[in-house]
Amino acid sequence: MSNSTELHIEENHDHEHEDYVGDKMGMWLFLFTELLLFGGMFLAFLVYYISFYTEDFHNAGKNLNVMMGGGNTLILLTSSLTMVLAITAIQKKNKFLSIFYLIVTIACAGGFMVVKYFEWGAKFSHGLYPAKLTSLAEYFGPSIIPSLPKGEAIFFGLYFTMTGLHGFHVMAGVAVLLIVLYKVIVNDIDSEKFGYMENVGLYWHVVDLIWIYLFPLLYLVA
Repeated sequence: MSNSTELHIEENHDHEHEDYVGDKMGMWLFLFTELLLFGGMFLAFLVYYISFYTEDFHNAGKNLNVMMGGGNTLILLTSSLTMVLAITAIQKKNKFLSIFYLIVTIACAGGFMVVKYFEWGAKFSHGLYPAKLTSLAEYFGPSIIPSLPKGEAIFFGLYFTMTGLHGFHVMAGVAVLLIVLYKVIVNDIDSEKFGYMENVGLYWHVVDLIWIYLFPLLYLVA
């Protein structure tokens, strides 16, 4: 009797050391700070656009590739779907299917960054670099300042800042998705222990959500 009671207590302790609710609350708090960070940049963009440089922002927006931006939006929406399917599969004890959907999610993230590489490369080929668009460039002479109106320079400065920061979050997401993939493979994540995977899924959905706001704000402003 005492042996079975001790066994039951030990099993309970094994499940209790993973604070599912606490972990989920911690993730939501972290994601809230991320939304504040991007929200401040969205607000700055809108203030410049509405109050000061409406025409310049329209002109600058015409230089962005809407097809690339739209393609990346589709890629990230697909990755959000496959992330949900991966979590659902592991909850239904389908390890193989969960691994498949995780690999597709990671591949989508890689595809997003490849498109972003070519998009930024096109800007660089036209002489647009983040460092050249800051007000500090004025101290180094007109030879390195792009021949852009001030409003357009501000637009591209915000473009590089917001898409660059978002790209960093995508790469961080790939890193944690690879950890999730490993944990699923070695059975550290299964149908009973999937809290970590759910939290990573929440992070990934927020990264996708931020891009859904970035796309119309930057690419459709023209």
